[in-house]
Amino acid sequence: MFPTPIEKFSSPVQISYRIGVVLSLVLWLLPLGAMVMTSVRSLEDINQGNYWGLPTEWMIWENYAGVFATTPMGQFMWNSILITVPTVIGTLTISSLAAYALAKYQFRANIPLFAMFIAGNFVPFQVLMIPVRDMTLQLGLYDTITGLVLFHVAFQCGFCTLFLRNFIKALPDSLIEAARIDGAGEFRIYFTIVLPLIRPALAALAVLVFTFIWNEYFWALVLVQSDAVRPVTAGLQSLQGQWVASWQLISAGSILAALPPVAMFFLMQKHFIAGLTMGAVKG
Repeated sequence: MFPTPIEKFSSPVQISYRIGVVLSLVLWLLPLGAMVMTSVRSLEDINQGNYWGLPTEWMIWENYAGVFATTPMGQFMWNSILITVPTVIGTLTISSLAAYALAKYQFRANIPLFAMFIAGNFVPFQVLMIPVRDMTLQLGLYDTITGLVLFHVAFQCGFCTLFLRNFIKALPDSLIEAARIDGAGEFRIYFTIVLPLIRPALAALAVLVFTFIWNEYFWALVLVQSDAVRPVTAGLQSLQGQWVASWQLISAGSILAALPPVAMFFLMQKHFIAGLTMGAVKG
């Protein structure tokens, strides 16, 4: 039922496995290493075709400080924060309430409503491009941070509700019934009993949603036009000129843009792993 541990295979198989792991890791990290090296090169070094060798001139401070000095990178990063943080808060709030209702309340539309949340995850978002853009134009939300936040919350709630509903479903009904007998209201039960018990799941979802929204590019390209609203993913693409591209600045900006999701993961790593493995084994 479970995979056989590699230690139980023969020595040639173990050696081949370790060599394959090292090669796969090198191939996976090679583009990242090239981007890091490009971010500290000079433009002349890049134009001369020195893509993989050591830089002839190290431009660490010049490139990373130049991203903020010569491009709207600071505005792009701030826009991403204004989009991502409210989206995470709104998504977790709405999806946890919906998951609690679907998991602990029995009503006629429970299963059809839950099926709608599941079905929404299988709709290709490219199909929604034109309807969503037309809707933002009609509602006056096009090229606004509010529009991006609202639509990100709407698109993320389906997956988050499905994820949280399974966690809340596993909570003992006796806890909720005991609270109701003691006179606690539904919102008090939600805040004092349900939320503390699903905190690891919320932390795992917070990391996932933060990473999804921060790295999201498609809707930032469809629903945003001006630099005043453009998040960092679409902003990096706008740094490429029509005739000349400052690849050292684009690479430095890409490294800086990747730091917040990485920091978010390491800050919440303990809760993230606990949320993903909760319920995997029974004590």
